Amino acid sequence: MTAPAGIRLPAAERRSALIDAGLRAFSAGSYSGATTAQIAREAGVSEPILYRHFASKRELYFSCLDEAWGRIRERIDESIEELGPEEGWRCIGPATMREVKVLLPSLWMQAITEAGEDAEIRSHVRAHMREVHDFFADVLRRVQREGGIHPERNVDAEAWIFIAGSLLMSVADRLGGPLGAEDFDAIKSERFRWLSGAG
Repeated sequence: MTAPAGIRLPAAERRSALIDAGLRAFSAGSYSGATTAQIAREAGVSEPILYRHFASKRELYFSCLDEAWGRIRERIDESIEELGPEEGWRCIGPATMREVKVLLPSLWMQAITEAGEDAEIRSHVRAHMREVHDFFADVLRRVQREGGIHPERNVDAEAWIFIAGSLLMSVADRLGGPLGAEDFDAIKSERFRWLSGAG
């Protein structure tokens, strides 16, 4: 949401516009390559206005990361509410992330790159990825209780495998290969087959 020139947005809407602009900038480029000036311009505000809402680019990035995860989590929760855990969890995957127009693994990959030099990013992303893991492990545990996942499958390990697969998606997205949509569909199908105990 970019404000038309001369239109003054309420603070909450302006903050939301800055996060949306940040998500676009970070998803399309990189943490190091995106500038606060570029993000402010994209949101239709001045750079000093951006700094009234976020003390640093790092703080804006953290807000973007949390917003991206919030959107995806909401979509998954809605699917589970509508379809039940046994069917709803199957929406988890690359398509879900693209539907909400946020490639969360791309943001993770950027954070991992920056983490070697920035202890705050390292700490925030470590806690963030643990939260994502725990959410997926809980979803899988619910499905397992209802009989949709084989009782011998380790749902904590499977949640980490999901995160690893998501990072692989980011690699393919950034490189333009070597994996395509059909490869990810095959991987997803194989994981479902394994989890259900079908083979």
